[in-house]
Amino acid sequence: MYSPTIQKLIDLFSKFPTVGPRTASRFVFYLMRLSKDEIQDLMIAISKLRDSVKICGSCFNSFEGESELCQICQNPLRDKSLLCIVANETDLTAIEKTKKYKGLYFILGATVSALKKSDLEKLRIKELENVIKNRSEVQEIILAMNANTEGEATVLYLERFLKAFNKKITRLGRGLPIGGELEYADQETLSSALEGRK
Repeated sequence: MYSPTIQKLIDLFSKFPTVGPRTASRFVFYLMRLSKDEIQDLMIAISKLRDSVKICGSCFNSFEGESELCQICQNPLRDKSLLCIVANETDLTAIEKTKKYKGLYFILGATVSALKKSDLEKLRIKELENVIKNRSEVQEIILAMNANTEGEATVLYLERFLKAFNKKITRLGRGLPIGGELEYADQETLSSALEGRK
């Protein structure tokens, strides 16, 4: 049985995605071995994360700066006719690293395991609708979801939702293995998936 302080931290870490109680307890015991200075650095970094990092008003990417838009959305050289919809920031970062995609993004915020109302409420559908309505220059919408059941369910939902906007809708080519996740795909595989979209 752990002390209340240790257990509280384990409970907090267990709320992180893919972190269970065993991994959370490893985090806590790792922190206990750090010096006071290292703990202080960590606390400052967490505090700065909350105070300095903003969410882009257009694509929902996280960034630091004075503007309301991230560097990608502000960049006049980006192709505004392309809009790539991804589930989260790590997927956006994975695609950016390929240096093959020059359009804009929209971070959906989640995927759906089944088309339940509670799952659908996690998606930024209203915000996506506003972006498409306010950006008449968008001609192609790329659905860049993971090649797993959640990604597939999300793509099917989005295809039905986006049909009314009369835009070209494509999805990543199948260079990605079934069950694979974008953030773990190598840059070459992601590049060929982008080029082979249909």
